[in-house]
Formats: sequence, structure tokens, C-alpha cells
Amino acid sequence: MLDISALTWAVTIGLILALLTVDLVLAAARPHRVGFGEATAWSVFYILVAVAFGIWFASRYGAEAGTEYFAGYIVEKSLSVDNLFVFVIIMTTFAVPAEHQHKVLTFGIVLALVMRAIFIALGATLLALFSFMFLLFGLLLIYTAVQLFRHRDEDPDIEDNVLVKAARRLLPVTDDYVGGKLSVRDDGRRRVTPLFIVLLAIGSIDLLFALDSIPAVFGVTREPYIVFTANAFALLGLRALFFLVKGMLDRLVYLSAGLALILAFIGVKLILHWAHVDVHEAVPEIPTPLSLGVIFAVLTVVTVASLLKTRRDPTAKAHPGSLRSHPPRSAESDRQTGAH
Repeated sequence: MLDISALTWAVTIGLILALLTVDLVLAAARPHRVGFGEATAWSVFYILVAVAFGIWFASRYGAEAGTEYFAGYIVEKSLSVDNLFVFVIIMTTFAVPAEHQHKVLTFGIVLALVMRAIFIALGATLLALFSFMFLLFGLLLIYTAVQLFRHRDEDPDIEDNVLVKAARRLLPVTDDYVGGKLSVRDDGRRRVTPLFIVLLAIGSIDLLFALDSIPAVFGVTREPYIVFTANAFALLGLRALFFLVKGMLDRLVYLSAGLALILAFIGVKLILHWAHVDVHEAVPEIPTPLSLGVIFAVLTVVTVASLLKTRRDPTAKAHPGSLRSHPPRSAESDRQTGAH
């Protein structure tokens, strides 16, 4: 285990909170439609921050630790693209005005970071106490991969979300977004806006993604600090990446299949590590550089194949995939949902 000082943790968390604060201030102070140029600039900035951190981390803690960080970052970045699919579906389902999407995404990322920090602490503790957790994490990832591959051409049903249904049933909701507020007082009664429901939807979806992404990155490294930073820097760039690539997401038709392969590969890696530790040391392990190469190769093939497919067949459309089957929603149903 790396010897990460309390000061290093504090400075790292302070940097992440500072970047989040900038996003929150910009979203609250100047609601606006984010253009291509602005989204590109922010995306490049966050990638450069993540790369600069990785270079510093490798120089400070060694090439192996740096490789684990970059492998974890690429895994989380690739999984975060699937998040973007679901964010697009949520924004469309609830007809979120363009000027409020920046705020929704920023708050969603904050919620995701908080939940993932909790899962990281829990996962690190369980792995330290019980080595068989590597087996359970590996089996969870393989199950997720199989389900994602089976339902790779489907979209998650946001309306079937337990929290969303409960909130609509229990809370009074306004008809419009009321300037991007979360709640307002109407005729002496406190009512939530659709923006509050949207945040619930994004937060609960982020929780489900955390259940997969945390075991996935623990398959690359067992260092809690690397797991946390890889997740944090991947999520920090998600807001800008959404506005940059949302028009291109429909073309990544094989992304879900590629992510299923990556999750299955990391699941096998975790099971082999468990067998190496608990069964027999002769059981081979998959080294991190090989993992990084496999992940990069899968993402490259998936991206190129997707672009070739949509070039030959412009009607082909990508889907984020789902862990369970959902009946297709009609266009009329989607319009009625957005109107509420």
C-alpha cells in the first residue's frame, strides 16, 4: 500500500472541491446555453488537469502507481461516457431547459462524488478485511457485463425509477422550472420544481453506476487514493464532455458492447487475483500494463467500428444499455412525460 499522507489527501480533496466550486458558481451565477467552444475549452482543461496530476503522481510514487492511476482514469472515463447517454435521456424525458442543464449536471456530479467516496471507503475496508471480496466483486462485474450485453440496444426507463415515482407521488410539483429553483412557495405551500425530480433521477442513476464503476477500478488498483482520484478527475470533466459530445453519442452504437467486454475482463482479473491469493500462488494474475492495453484497444475498436457502422447506416442509433429489459417507450409517451 502507498503511504499517502493526510496532507496529500487534504490538498487533493481541496483541489477537487475548488474545481467543483468554480462549476457551481458559474452554473448559479450565469445560467446559459453552453456552446461548442466553451465545452471544448473546459473538456481540454479537465483532461490536462487529470494528466498533470497523473504525471506528478507517477514522479512522486513511481511508474507502477502512475500506470494504475491512468488505467483507472481511462476505465472511469469510458464508463462515464455511458453516464452521458443516461443524462441525455433524463434531460430529454424531463424537457430540461438548455440554460439549466449546466446546473443539473454540476449538482449531479457532486452527488456522484459523494456517493462514490462512500463506496470507495466501504470497498477498501471490505477488501482489506476479506480477500474473498475480490471474488464477489469479480462475479458482480461479470454479471453486470452479461446483463449489459444482453440489453445493449435498450435504454433505461427513467420513469420506472423508484425515487422518481415516490417523489411524484408524495411531493407537490410545479408545472415549470421556475427559473431553475429547486423549490418555491406557492399559495403558502412549499412545492418542488421539476428540477428537484431531475436531480433525484440523476443521483439515483449515479448510485447504480457507482455500484459498477467502483469494483471496476478496484480491479485495476487496490489503492483507495488512486480509486478516489481516478473517479474524481473522470467525473469532473463529465459536465463539459456532456455538452461537447451529446450530438455524437448516437453514433457510438457499439459502446455498450465494448463496456460489457471491459467489465467482464476486469471481473476475470479480480477473480484471478482472488485465486492467486486464496487458492494457489501458481494462478496467474493480469498485470496492470496489460489491462491498460486491453482497455485502450477495446475502446479504440469500439469507436472506429461504431463510426464505420453509422457511416454505412445513418439510421443506426446507439443506446446506453440497461441491466434489465424495458418495454420501448413511444415518442408520444416521451413528449407527454416531458410536458409534465
